[in-house]
Amino acid sequence: MIDRVSHEDIPEICALYKRVWEVPHPGIPAEFLKAAAPTPLEFTSRMEGVTYFVARDGKRLLGVIGCSFSEGNCHLVDLAVDVEARRKGVATSLVLTAVDWARKSHANAVWADALGRFPEARALFHHLGFASAGVLHRHRWNEDVHFYETFP
Repeated sequence: MIDRVSHEDIPEICALYKRVWEVPHPGIPAEFLKAAAPTPLEFTSRMEGVTYFVARDGKRLLGVIGCSFSEGNCHLVDLAVDVEARRKGVATSLVLTAVDWARKSHANAVWADALGRFPEARALFHHLGFASAGVLHRHRWNEDVHFYETFP
């Protein structure tokens, strides 16, 4: 089940991010890990102007994604899926929900980005029909960032 996030969900979302990023990721910069696993206060600040959706299996939180609007376009942000729930369609459901919400909100385009070291994320966007929109080399934390877009 996919729902919009409420403020009551924040502690559980932060716990999800912590679980996702506590798994060792050799070579990932500490700055990235800190940004990827916000505290409840940091996440509350991040919610300003961003609509988040969560995926649940009963009461268990499985994943989260955010939609940030700028200049008529929707940027998908902060996608995370619990390690135990991967390869079960959770990320697909979250992204499709976000794209549907962007369409209903009259977005001109939906775009996403993924660090080069995360081929699973890049494969997800290709699988869902997003077109590759370019690469910025050594853009974020000295990592390549791949961009994808679709038109809802």
